[in-house]
Amino acid sequence: MTAIQTSPWWHPDRHADRRPALLARAHIEAAVRGWLADRDFLVVDPPGLQRSPGNETHLHAFGTSMIGNDGVGQTMYLHTSPEFTMKKLLAAGETRIASLQHVWRNRERSALHHPEFTMLEWYRAGVPYETIIADTLAIIRLAAEVTGVGQFAFRGRTCDPRAEAERISVAEAFERYAGIDLLATIDADGVPDDAALAVQMERAGMTLPEDRRWSYLFTHVLVEKVEPELGNGRVTVLDRYPASEAALARRVPGDRRVAQRFEVYASGVELANGFGELTDADEQRVRFEAEMEEKQRIYGERYPVDEDFLAALGVMPEASGVALGFDRLIMLATGAQRIEAVLWAPVAE
Repeated sequence: MTAIQTSPWWHPDRHADRRPALLARAHIEAAVRGWLADRDFLVVDPPGLQRSPGNETHLHAFGTSMIGNDGVGQTMYLHTSPEFTMKKLLAAGETRIASLQHVWRNRERSALHHPEFTMLEWYRAGVPYETIIADTLAIIRLAAEVTGVGQFAFRGRTCDPRAEAERISVAEAFERYAGIDLLATIDADGVPDDAALAVQMERAGMTLPEDRRWSYLFTHVLVEKVEPELGNGRVTVLDRYPASEAALARRVPGDRRVAQRFEVYASGVELANGFGELTDADEQRVRFEAEMEEKQRIYGERYPVDEDFLAALGVMPEASGVALGFDRLIMLATGAQRIEAVLWAPVAE
């Protein structure tokens, strides 16, 4: 029986429709936990409450007040990622850790976004980020194996999760799909040139957005020209982001214009975002402050910098890590077209 979509998620008929995807979710979760255990990952449980939810311009957190025994409250946030805590654990001496837990992001709700969702995040100390890329592709294949799906499909775009993945740099993708020489708009120290990118966009026949800052021009090209071409037919690893668009990633040795950041796409869906992790506390502070200045300019707010996290970076070993949207992976592995279809209990609207 097909449940009426306007009925609540807990209505027996609607739950009966949703249950196969939820059972698949449980099976994939068990398989992922087994995969992690087989590779000696320690699954950790970072707290959701943090003094800083992260310091990226366009990430928005849920704030609350933590009241002490003296009745005095202090502002706290539900984390947008367990990243800061997990890097502190790397600094403490852990070398292979993972987390599969809920995170929260405000101002986000769509077919692929939910204010509370599940993130699979893992780190390896002492390995290049290519190892983390290989991990990510293995977990995507694992989800397909669990459900037996032959291909992922979302909004008419299909992808074979078992095929050899495509790996392309951001600069190569901009050249291929937009006719733009991205690196020519960034100087040797990684400082982007707003006007240079605007000129190239006009030459490529693109309409410029109202905001002419380089970051917004970059995002405009990425969303309009590049992302629609990614993850079609096979998984795409989009690699080596401009350093200015990789706040938590270390720069590529020998080229300060780009950083060791990658994103993974399947059927047009962004699944994962990973880094060769930045461990220079001074550079990280500069990046955080720049991000918060931009957040203040656009949204009229800023989040505090986690000084404890910056201190831990001075002790943290070289490492690589990635965050994967677990619910999105379940969607692709089950054929669901909205994220609520694979959540046990969606947040009420």
